Amino acid sequence: MSLDYKYSTILKVALPMMFSGFIQSIVLITDASFISRYSTASFDAVGNAGLIYITLYMLIVGISDGAQIIMARRIGENKHNMLSGVFSAGIIFQLFFAGLLFLFMFFLIPDWIKAYALNQQIANLQGDFIGIRSIAIFPACIFLMMQAYFLAKGKTFPVLLSAILTALLNILLDYGLIFGHFGFPEMGVKGAALASTFSDLLGMLTMLCFFILDKEHVLFRLRFFKMKSLFNLLRISSPIMLQGGLALGTWTIFFIMLEQRGIFELTVSQNIRSIYFLAFVPVWGFAGTTKTYISQYLGGQKEHEIPIIQKRIQLLTTVFLIFFFHGAILYPETLISIINPEEIYIGMSAQILRMISFSIILYGIISVYYQTILGSGNTVYSLFIEITTILLYLSACYLFIQVLKLEIFWIWTVEYIYFGTIGIMSVLYLQNSHWKNKIV
Repeated sequence: MSLDYKYSTILKVALPMMFSGFIQSIVLITDASFISRYSTASFDAVGNAGLIYITLYMLIVGISDGAQIIMARRIGENKHNMLSGVFSAGIIFQLFFAGLLFLFMFFLIPDWIKAYALNQQIANLQGDFIGIRSIAIFPACIFLMMQAYFLAKGKTFPVLLSAILTALLNILLDYGLIFGHFGFPEMGVKGAALASTFSDLLGMLTMLCFFILDKEHVLFRLRFFKMKSLFNLLRISSPIMLQGGLALGTWTIFFIMLEQRGIFELTVSQNIRSIYFLAFVPVWGFAGTTKTYISQYLGGQKEHEIPIIQKRIQLLTTVFLIFFFHGAILYPETLISIINPEEIYIGMSAQILRMISFSIILYGIISVYYQTILGSGNTVYSLFIEITTILLYLSACYLFIQVLKLEIFWIWTVEYIYFGTIGIMSVLYLQNSHWKNKIV
């Protein structure tokens, strides 16, 4: 039976995910605050290396997103007995792909960073971080598949509690391992990487407990795995994997360009990046909610009710965006000083944060249309949107940074190009295609 679309039900699904995202944002801010007080070089290194890790992490997120879409569709079709095949195929492919990503990050990425970076101190620190952080890809892939299962069913409490425990451990370990408290040695960047890795392991174990206790977990046995399920999962997931990796990879390239521009520009932008994720708390929370609703309602052949769902999610997203991110407009200096207390960076960081805040509100509204395309299973077109947007975005980055050599304030206007392009192309597709007929 599909979820109803009362505001209360939408919030029941979205709020735990938002709270989970909020916790992760607080962790990110805490991480940045700790490491910036350790050294500016460490702050810049963790920021850039973290983006490389997240870029590759988004590939396994794409697999779990595809599994969520398919499982939600099966629930809408009242075919619960088919969930096991999707889950089993997903977990096997996740573990295989995680192994490849680990080898790539551990053995190749550190040398690659040293080859392109201008500042070798920052490059060495990035290598230290990514080498340790790469281990976390294994618990992360298991966590994501179990999360996909719970989100497909609209059960978000396990995700929330796992996030809380992960965040608490991460903050404690950051303080202890970066600076050398609680009997730990002072480890700096390596301590930050170890803290995040151990925290991810705890999150996976917590989710595993919920999964085992779930009354339907007995359906999930590897003997239910069929090649047909794997091929269907790859058909839906592969475009999401690519677009997630491309999206974050593009941001990574943006920061690489800034590193070659100068330490001031890079540090200011890392300040923005750390605060930026506060804005994505409601956006990502309602993104997962949108995919679940769209897939379930298409599976239940109730597509005529989707416009109502979209409008309600857009309204709720905007309200929560204003709540979470109003500080970017009203008191950006205070937010930035929490991240990085160095006076030289606060003024420009605050100006940029105030300027881009409106692009985030724009994205909150248009994201619902983009997530509708994903939730419907039309992931090939969503990949086309992402590639087109990235080409325009990177062209603008190159023009602003390398050719025109604009000040850092004007360089960050590329965010409006990125979000605006996604919005226009998503609306045009939904208005001029037969997206509701996609078979998943």
